[in-house]
Amino acid sequence: MKKLFLTPTPSLFLLAALFLPAAALAHDDHGKPQFGGIVAEGGVFQLELVLQARRVVLHISDHGKPLEVKGGTARLTLLAGDRKSEVALVPSGTRFEASGDFPAAAGTKAVAVVTLPGQKAVTARFAVK
Repeated sequence: MKKLFLTPTPSLFLLAALFLPAAALAHDDHGKPQFGGIVAEGGVFQLELVLQARRVVLHISDHGKPLEVKGGTARLTLLAGDRKSEVALVPSGTRFEASGDFPAAAGTKAVAVVTLPGQKAVTARFAVK
C-alpha cells in the first residue's frame, strides 16, 4: 500500500496567508450598529433595534447583508420600569417597523421574536443604555 505525504511548501503558506485577512475583514462590521441602534444576535441573524419615542425599526441582516423580510413576522416586548408594551412590527422592505408611543429611555429592555419565511423563529434581547 502506498501512502501519499504532502509536505508544506512556502507557496502553500503564502497562499493561506493571502486568504486569512480577507476572512477576518468579512466580519469587521459584525456587531456594530449600522443604523444608530442596538445590535443583538438572533440565531444566524444580526438584529439592530432602533428605538425612538414614536417609532420602532428592527433591521435584520446576515453577515452584514440586509435580508428581505416580506412574509415574515416580528413581535417586540418592551419593558420599562413597571410598564410593559407588546408591539407587532410590520414588514417594510428589509426591516420591520411600527409607530406609536414607546418607552425609549435608558434602562428599557426589549425582546424581539422574529420569524422569516422558511426559517425558525429567533429571539434577540436588547437593553437601552
